[in-house]
Amino acid sequence: MVLLLGTLPASHQAALPASALPASLPDSPLLDSLLRADARLLPVVSQASAYELQVIYIQIDRDNQNQPHFTQHSFHVNPRQYFNPASLVKLPTAALALEKLHQLNIPGLTRNAAMSTGTAFRCQTAAPFVSSPDSDRINSVGNYIKRMLLVSDNQAYNRLYEFVGQRPLNERLWQLGYPEARIVRRFAPCDTAANRHTNPISFKNAAGQIIYQQPPATNHQSLGFPLGRITKGRAYQTGGHIVTKPYDFTTANYLPLETVTTMLKAILFPEAVSAANRFQLTAADYGFLRQYLRYTPHASGYTPYRSAQYFDAYKKYLYYGRQRTATNEPGIHIYNVVGLSHGYVADVAYITDKTQAVEFMLSAVLYVNKDGVLNDGVYEYDSIGYPFLAALGQHIYRFELKRPRNVPEKESQQELPEDKSRKMR
Repeated sequence: MVLLLGTLPASHQAALPASALPASLPDSPLLDSLLRADARLLPVVSQASAYELQVIYIQIDRDNQNQPHFTQHSFHVNPRQYFNPASLVKLPTAALALEKLHQLNIPGLTRNAAMSTGTAFRCQTAAPFVSSPDSDRINSVGNYIKRMLLVSDNQAYNRLYEFVGQRPLNERLWQLGYPEARIVRRFAPCDTAANRHTNPISFKNAAGQIIYQQPPATNHQSLGFPLGRITKGRAYQTGGHIVTKPYDFTTANYLPLETVTTMLKAILFPEAVSAANRFQLTAADYGFLRQYLRYTPHASGYTPYRSAQYFDAYKKYLYYGRQRTATNEPGIHIYNVVGLSHGYVADVAYITDKTQAVEFMLSAVLYVNKDGVLNDGVYEYDSIGYPFLAALGQHIYRFELKRPRNVPEKESQQELPEDKSRKMR
């Protein structure tokens, strides 16, 4: 039996206690050795605890039928070590928004249907219907997903968080095998109660007729917080003033590194997870998500991101380090989602180079906040975070170039199917 959004049995709706969280993973000798073999990585790796470093490296080997097999290597991976997932939560939110469209099963209600978001509670913002000859300018589930995956747009995430709903979103993730996940906040200065309230939403079909209206909804019961009280730092800034006490993350979003890595794997390689743990998506949905996980802002041809503000490496931290001047290397494709907030910088990626028969998954997060003050905008992203992730991606890629592997005769089959309905401009 497939349970749909918001229909999780009552026995599974209780908060997951901290004691039920998975234990930390043992460190892989191979990954430990690799991390210490590059001088660019040593300043962070040698102080891994101070930087709260976690790394997952997944080798992918193909059999003679071209089926992928995965071998995971971990370094300091611990689901009980909280880090702020920031935009990593956009990946499951995008997938569940597409799931919900199928669940509603209303003629004309597709990812391209025009969408209007109203207001019904404090801290809510409106996003009206947009009429435009440029389909990229229309507010729709599809365009919100593009904005989330291409440049990590926060308002786009808010719209889909509101569409799916706080409780249905989390209950569906629990049902899919992610009971530790908590996605309970917009990216906006809303309090905990306001985040439980979601907006009224309407959709129009191509003829301009209203085909679905979703009333405002409220989650009346706390989803709980598995790690209990979580504080970080020595101070934080608010309203232009420094408060000299730790910042409280207790009611923030929570998504461990291994969890979001598995989610990316489930979208790129759905056959690699059990049927019960797969998102209920069509082949076109999977292709659509893969396409925009891989594209850079300019390569996508998406109208709003043609300007120089959105450079190729805008959302590619691993390997390119978000360098404005970085040029994409021929053959290398990176399907990824990133997180950047409160001094935490994370990237969860699948990196492939068909020309070299290389493919692997790589995920990492580190904390770069030397002064211990949160929300002051003073973090070492440029001097430590991005350079470390760039060096990490490059180092593992070079190791993969030399690693013996079975290469199926039909190498072209290693390309992930994508949605080719939109031609490149």
